[in-house]
Amino acid sequence: MKSKIQSFGRFLSAMVMPNIGAFIAWGLITALFIDTGWMPNKQLSTMVGPFLSYVLPLLIAYQGGKLVAGDRGAVMGAIACIGVIMGEPQYTMLMGAMIVGPLGGWIIKKFDKAVDGHIKPGFEMLVNNFSIGILGMLLAIVGFFLIGPFMGAILAFLNGGVNILVQHGLLPLVSIFVEPAKVLFLNNAINHGIFTPLGGEQVQSLGKSIFFMIETNPGPGTGVLLAYWLFSKDETTKSSAPGALIIHLLGGIHEISFPYILMNPLLLLATIGGSMSAMIYNVAFNLGLSGPASPGSIIAFVGMAPKGSTFAVLLSAVIAAGVSFLIASPIVRMSNGKGQSLEEASAQMADMKAESKGQTTKSTTVDLAKVTKIVFACDAGMGSSAMGAAVLKKKLQAAGLTDIDVQHASVSDVPAGTQVVVCHKDLAERAKESAPNARLITITNFMAAPEYDQLVNEIKEARG
Repeated sequence: MKSKIQSFGRFLSAMVMPNIGAFIAWGLITALFIDTGWMPNKQLSTMVGPFLSYVLPLLIAYQGGKLVAGDRGAVMGAIACIGVIMGEPQYTMLMGAMIVGPLGGWIIKKFDKAVDGHIKPGFEMLVNNFSIGILGMLLAIVGFFLIGPFMGAILAFLNGGVNILVQHGLLPLVSIFVEPAKVLFLNNAINHGIFTPLGGEQVQSLGKSIFFMIETNPGPGTGVLLAYWLFSKDETTKSSAPGALIIHLLGGIHEISFPYILMNPLLLLATIGGSMSAMIYNVAFNLGLSGPASPGSIIAFVGMAPKGSTFAVLLSAVIAAGVSFLIASPIVRMSNGKGQSLEEASAQMADMKAESKGQTTKSTTVDLAKVTKIVFACDAGMGSSAMGAAVLKKKLQAAGLTDIDVQHASVSDVPAGTQVVVCHKDLAERAKESAPNARLITITNFMAAPEYDQLVNEIKEARG
């Protein structure tokens, strides 16, 4: 069940993640050039509206169609998205794009399968071009009259619900669900699949959104890592915590803190408490960001603050970290001396989860002497996997293994020809589905994973 939720969430975030640069560009333009921005400019501020109304939805729909049916699906998704946008132009159709993009890809994929082998030689280009044109036009019309108005009603309902939560001070309760979901590797799905579209809608009317501050706040994880650094009696855990803290806080890779929380699930109380405290503060002082802070680094978090609220936004992260640290410190102290290190506890928990899902620990046999391509995979293929790939590449180069290509990718989209896949244990099932012929190596601690050195040594031994 968790794997299915992860896969669905990954699909939602996969439509947004490749376009995060465009969201950041729009956020910076908003923060800089609107009337209340850092550098008000009436001419440049005219880009804000078209960016939000057309560019971002079209990019999402294009990517959604591409995920389903390649380039043809991408074009179908973009064509259909225009119908949705114009069907209800008063709303930002980011969510509409996330529906109609994959739908367009699915339709053209089914059409291509139906006509495969039935097109007379010489007519392939004619059929291919006109099929997208005709089906895209029809779907755009459906989007204009049905999907657009339907999504407008949904968005009106969601906006009403959001206003109720904000007016009654209930928005901080969202942290009760967000923080546990994050450590189950649903962080990208929550942030980019839910909060980014809602935030985009809110920015259109307010110039900022509190939704950009919920999942991306690095404070809760910072407090937990500080507690481990100062109070852990396990030397492995204590020595790895400072490095993890730097990567979490400055690099914005929140996945680095998940094993520390999974080591003692009571620490979820710390992250929930920190997140809720920050959200109470954010609601009380009407804070928000101009665009998504991605990755969730303190640099990006503060960098997206509107003019005049930089210090207030920074204080939000400090409050989250402080409360999280106060709650986590006695939990870390009391949990010491029980004989379990970070590695052992994380491995035990991951093994129990794998067993409950019917997973096995067997790995495909691969001739390590001939390995030339290794992929480090994570949920989105951009955060912890990029860091892990860099660490592994340095270890391989230090061992004289300079001919091995080390890449990072989404665990659900491992490139063809990959011989070895490295990922977190919680993502093992999806990695096996994505790369069934590759050898799978699972880790539990990104900073102090002995599997890195073991793999390097095995390759060296295999090569003699």
